[in-house]
Amino acid sequence: MGDAKNTAAVIAASLAAAGVSSIFGYPGDPTIELMEQARRHGLDVVLACREASAAFMAEAYAMLTGKPGVAFSTLGPGSTALVNGVAAATLDRVPMVAFSGQIDSSREQFFTHQVVDHKLLYSAITKWAGRVESGAAATTMRKALRIATAERPGAVHLTCPSDALTAEARDADILLPPLGNSISTVSVQRAEGSHDDPRRILAAAQRPVFLAGIAAVRGQATSALVKAAEVVGAPVVVSPMAKGVFDERHPYFAGTLDMACKDVMWALLNTSDLIVTVGFDAVELINPWKLRTPVLHIDATPNTDQIYASACEVVGDIAAALDWLTDAWTAQPKWAETDVAEHRLVLRRSYYEGRVAGRLNPSDVVDVTRAAAPRQTLVTTDVGSHKLLVGQGWTTYQPRGLLMTNGLSAMGFGVPAAIGAAITDGSRPVVAFVGDGGFAMSATEVRLAAKLSLPVVFIVLVDGSLNRIELKQMALGYPSIATRLDDTDLVGLAASMDCEGVRVSSTDELESALAGIETLSRPLVVEARIDPSQYESQF
Repeated sequence: MGDAKNTAAVIAASLAAAGVSSIFGYPGDPTIELMEQARRHGLDVVLACREASAAFMAEAYAMLTGKPGVAFSTLGPGSTALVNGVAAATLDRVPMVAFSGQIDSSREQFFTHQVVDHKLLYSAITKWAGRVESGAAATTMRKALRIATAERPGAVHLTCPSDALTAEARDADILLPPLGNSISTVSVQRAEGSHDDPRRILAAAQRPVFLAGIAAVRGQATSALVKAAEVVGAPVVVSPMAKGVFDERHPYFAGTLDMACKDVMWALLNTSDLIVTVGFDAVELINPWKLRTPVLHIDATPNTDQIYASACEVVGDIAAALDWLTDAWTAQPKWAETDVAEHRLVLRRSYYEGRVAGRLNPSDVVDVTRAAAPRQTLVTTDVGSHKLLVGQGWTTYQPRGLLMTNGLSAMGFGVPAAIGAAITDGSRPVVAFVGDGGFAMSATEVRLAAKLSLPVVFIVLVDGSLNRIELKQMALGYPSIATRLDDTDLVGLAASMDCEGVRVSSTDELESALAGIETLSRPLVVEARIDPSQYESQF
């Protein structure tokens, strides 16, 4: 072939040019050439134990870097197993390019063994489901990268016929599109008949509240948000996946929406007379939006969801919009810091309701770990009752410091996401909070962490229950059917996978287990035997 590139080489070169350093997947015959070309182009090819876990690792990579996460699978069962992680990327608004191998093109239209129509399968859960052909390889990759990273970001899936990957690419010139969104303009969009000025709307409010979301993280709006909160004198509530976009030690930080203590948080919004949504994405709402409070919408995209009404929208660069709103501010602060501090005291009391003295409570696990872990620690959390406490109680100091899936909210995320985070950024300690149900879905991935000598701490909150569902069964007066989990020796399991393992049932034991968290040389699995009573009080 001389200097000619095959299609797989064009894919790998495009990813490398986009700054991707790792790809995650599970191989099959059709993807052999793709993996080899990735290796030749300097990409780290990471083998997961299952395809969905690979996609969660790729999602964590993208959450941390802002670059596209890349996942791959083989054809047939590999492509169907990849679905959950790809859907998570789309609903979590994370850029991802996922590849699935396919049978050679000449047989695809009539052969049936392991043949799945990827276009039909993935169209409902991606921004685009396409196909790689040798005659359009570079153009297809350019389109895939642009779609995945454009607002709102999400997943793209590409089918890769085995013969196309090895064929000489007739479209091989790598020309990167813009990646991300460098929006330099801000526009005001009003409902028909409205002449409201956003600055006048904000100035006229007596008790405004800022509600910041994941688009504010993507838009790097932290400094502008802090300035706006201080100038206006208004509290800031954050969505769960935006934790850290506003330093949680700040006097105007008011908590996380739709995690633990949800009634306290919704009451705060209900008592305000204006909610300024700053990059807030309704995909994170767990509870319905029942507020009648007026909303001023600020985002890189218009208010197309219409979960809340907003007659006036500021659309464009989020940081620039906040600066424009507040640069000429002359009014007095709307809230006293003491009022926000009083709200936080109510929030804190609510957070600790239901604790059982002398037992290891879920909030104790969060508190002890936060005290032991360095400030810069990266945290992932799986889905379950514990996520709601972590989402409210884990103090986060900077954007992208806590990773969770709160769009799809898929169990099985926490463990692989922590591994993906540790691979992506080895400079910071990584802690995963996982329920015993979520750990059962992903425990074998811990072996990969051991193989790579990743000093990740996996804290498994063991209560023998799929607690969120069991609590709802109890509320209906139903018995616990299919929600009780069999006990497992996680310490023995950890040892079998070349990891440290420890069982704890008190705060003292947990403190001892986490001592020296910065000096770990291999993974640590903490089997935290909790009393789940606090969950019932919280939810």
